[in-house]
Amino acid sequence: MKNTVFYVFHDDDDSLTLGTRVPQRVAEVAVTHRVGVEVFIFGPAQKHLSLLASDADVQFNRQIDELVADGIRVGACINAAQAAGVDKSLSQRGITLTVARDEFLRFTREGATVISF
Repeated sequence: MKNTVFYVFHDDDDSLTLGTRVPQRVAEVAVTHRVGVEVFIFGPAQKHLSLLASDADVQFNRQIDELVADGIRVGACINAAQAAGVDKSLSQRGITLTVARDEFLRFTREGATVISF
């Protein structure tokens, strides 16, 4: 099965909210097209997994939790999570923590289409 990865890096409000809403919309029809969907959060956006400082943060985190609840793999960098002291809380939310370098290589090996926000 082919895979589409939504890579959320930027932490402006539009990147956070659209970068997590678009995968929800794509997932609605992905199975019909035999395409997998996953989300990877890294860089400046990753700190927002632990913030609720703005309406965009609240929407971002709600959509992340909805993606996880819908069985969509949501990943983030374990090194950044450990450095921020949030690795346990992110894991408890169902976010898969891995080394970002290894994920980027996996995307390449698997021939995934990566869409960045």
